[in-house]
Amino acid sequence: MFTENKILIGKSEEEKVFIYPKMANRHGMIAGATGTGKTITLKVLAESFSDCGVPVFLADVKGDLAGMCLDGEDSENIRSRVEKLGLSGLGFSLKKYPVNFFDIYGEKGMPLRTTVSEMGPLLLSRILDLNDTQSDILTVIFKIADDQDLLLIDTKDLKAMLQYVGENAKELSLTYGNISKQSLGAIIRAIIALEAEGAEFFFGEPALDIRDWLSTDNMGRGKIQILDCQKLINRPAMYATFLLWMMSELFETLPETGDAEKPKMVFFFDEAHMLFDTAPRVLLEKVEQMVKLIRSKGVGIYFVTQSPKDIPDGVLAQLGNKIQHALHAYTPAEQKKAKAAAASFRENPEFDTYETLTNLGIGEALISVLDEEGIPTVVKKCKILPPQSRMGAITDAEREKEIRESLLYSKYEESFDRDSAYEFLQRKALTDATDAQKAKEEAEAKKLQEKEEAAARKQQEKEEAALQKQKEKEAERQKKRTKSAVNQVAGSAAGTIGREIGNTLGKSVGGSFGKKLGGNVGASLGRGLMKTLFKM
Repeated sequence: MFTENKILIGKSEEEKVFIYPKMANRHGMIAGATGTGKTITLKVLAESFSDCGVPVFLADVKGDLAGMCLDGEDSENIRSRVEKLGLSGLGFSLKKYPVNFFDIYGEKGMPLRTTVSEMGPLLLSRILDLNDTQSDILTVIFKIADDQDLLLIDTKDLKAMLQYVGENAKELSLTYGNISKQSLGAIIRAIIALEAEGAEFFFGEPALDIRDWLSTDNMGRGKIQILDCQKLINRPAMYATFLLWMMSELFETLPETGDAEKPKMVFFFDEAHMLFDTAPRVLLEKVEQMVKLIRSKGVGIYFVTQSPKDIPDGVLAQLGNKIQHALHAYTPAEQKKAKAAAASFRENPEFDTYETLTNLGIGEALISVLDEEGIPTVVKKCKILPPQSRMGAITDAEREKEIRESLLYSKYEESFDRDSAYEFLQRKALTDATDAQKAKEEAEAKKLQEKEEAAARKQQEKEEAALQKQKEKEAERQKKRTKSAVNQVAGSAAGTIGREIGNTLGKSVGGSFGKKLGGNVGASLGRGLMKTLFKM
């Protein structure tokens, strides 16, 4: 609970144990075996941060954090613990907290979405576990989309873009460099695998505006955003995707704050071992880097898990506030883990840390926090405070009521699919196909027209040739007729002239007989002469 301007976690035999708000962004850890009280501790911290005016995010893996939206229930156990810890005079009261429910799958909360463009190629490459060459090509894909004003909103946009680039790789390579179709195929397969884990729900619109989470209610309490992860936790790649995206969004959105009086926001990631167990190496490196950097933005991250060994060493080294519940040590492996966990605390000379750790009761924990100077305190055995809100799950009707009454409900409930890369490329493909069909039809029509014109020309040439031949035949006949007429006229004239000449000559030579003979001979000679003249 929040009291004395500090966050009260629990109480040892001698004193109360607080987290100083200005040290809360040094991150933290809540660890312990199943059933030792980790969830209660998480709720107590989340409630305290809310009362401090700090917005909170909770990953609800088991559904038992949802009760924070309802007043706590009075019970003998709660009253007894309040009395033993002396909380009555500190303002402890049973109450509810301002909560918004989210769910990537939209089943137990408002849908939580982002866009592929907002995720960006670098983060998406790490999530898809791409090699360097594939990562470079994915960056080129984003660049091409940007140059062509194509929006990448969901996975179908990204797959459509990859297909388009593959089909036009030869032309695009002149501007953007070589684009291997094998690498494109590998990226598409990785996207399909991520879709199988729920990426088609996570990528879309309306995208979450992370600034909507940085808010308080009318009483100044930080809003608590609860992401239902009962389904998501079984899809570690998507869980990691969400975690990295959210931290990246905060890192890019928030300005540098330096050493603020309190965090701007605090995140709790339950069952952190399920995140780190299956995450690829590059993803772990990115988480570690983000944990280191995001502190300067005033954001605190708290991992909740069964054993500190579940958290990579690079991340564990960044956690300044540690709450360790009991660890079982029945086997050599468990004993080794418990000894390592005990050794990570600053030793308290009043007790043996390892022995105490393995014998803690439910609701008890070893706690070491950063003091006002940022120095880890010696470890203390404490009893954890009870939560002020309801413990456990809530009914579907209660959850639905809270969801619909949220001020963010109207903004995020209904999804929409804007005109983006997928739709544009679909239209382009249809237009290209239509243009190709039109060009084909035009080519076929032109070919048919040319064929018809050629046939017409051939027919015309044939008809002209026939006409010309007819004219030539007619001319020949006319020539023959003219020749015949001339011959007849010439022959007649020549005969007449010849006879006259012959008669005259014959008469001079031989009288009447000579005249007749001379006329016949003269006619023949005249006709011969005329033929010769006409031939010339």
